[in-house]
Amino acid sequence: MTAVMAPSAAPSPGAPRKRRRGLRQGQAASGWLFVSPVLLILGLFLLVPVVMAAWVSVSDWTGRGSPFSGNVHFIGAANYGQVLWAGGLSESDFGTALKNNLWYVILVVPLQTIVALSLAMMVNRRLLRGRGFFRTAYYFPSVTSSVAITVLWLFLFSTTGAVNAVISYFGVKGPNWFNEPAGIFHFGATGGPAALTGNTLLGVSWWDWLGGPSVAMTAFVILAIFTTSGTFMLLFLAALQNLSDDVDEAAMMDGASARQRFFRVTLPQLRPTLFTVITLGLIGCWQVFDQIYTGTHGNPSKTTLTPAYLSYTAAFNNQQWGQGAAIAFILFVIIIFFTIIQRIVLAEKRVSKRRMSWITGAQKNDIATGIATTAIVGRDTTR
Repeated sequence: MTAVMAPSAAPSPGAPRKRRRGLRQGQAASGWLFVSPVLLILGLFLLVPVVMAAWVSVSDWTGRGSPFSGNVHFIGAANYGQVLWAGGLSESDFGTALKNNLWYVILVVPLQTIVALSLAMMVNRRLLRGRGFFRTAYYFPSVTSSVAITVLWLFLFSTTGAVNAVISYFGVKGPNWFNEPAGIFHFGATGGPAALTGNTLLGVSWWDWLGGPSVAMTAFVILAIFTTSGTFMLLFLAALQNLSDDVDEAAMMDGASARQRFFRVTLPQLRPTLFTVITLGLIGCWQVFDQIYTGTHGNPSKTTLTPAYLSYTAAFNNQQWGQGAAIAFILFVIIIFFTIIQRIVLAEKRVSKRRMSWITGAQKNDIATGIATTAIVGRDTTR
């Protein structure tokens, strides 16, 4: 007698999907569970203060009690107006600070990027002896306390300091660095044409906008390049060591010079690192504070005043908490704007349709030539 086996029930088509969906949901829940402590910490110490500062920037909070109490009222953009279009001392101070910091960014970001990349290429050479020593030496200023190195800078750039002593060997009398408010692009002129001195932007004349950083601010520019180039050197060095030598060797075989290989082969491959370095440089330059606080407090004649330091003095010294918060958020918008601009500039450009069609045609010709060559070689070998 033959036993008849009942056919096993076929699995439902939806069962595996449900099982996978449940597995993914479990993984997602586990992931959120693991990151929840970090999210709570970030929310408590980052998001909540940002929300409070945003409210303070549009309120009349005096610094007493809670900013969310009933005695604090919404005043709209009044605090922003005081520093942007009211026309008083607050506007001129913000315009002066913005002008000083803008020239600081224009000089520091390109120079520190060039210096960092040059140092990285030098210490990346295989024939260089003592590469570890040079890497440490170049990076050492970056890990030194900014307060300590600013105090050292005050001694080096004093009237009788080491910098002026070195300059005197060339027969040039060094300036009184941290007490000289003149713009370096004024070239000693005390006044300018009426078209520049009579028109203002944010309470600052065009003559002052175009005058460049003061001699005192120039000393801080040199300080920033000296202290930050080592950190960015390490980023470029890591990127250079991850590049393949095949493309560079192929360009060398094609007769490309060292300059051509750098600008056509190496530098395009460093675009992501270049974006990171410039972004970090922009953020650090627009947030410069500790050097000014330790060194000059905005003097001489407010030519080393920066928006970050002005935000601090407005809030903690003048008890204008709304203006201080408003300056901080304006500075945040400026940083975002410059970051977007340099992202657009450094973005990879799309190949035009005309050039792409030419490349496709060349590839087809190469394939056809290769097939024809293979056929000829095969025919010759069969004879």
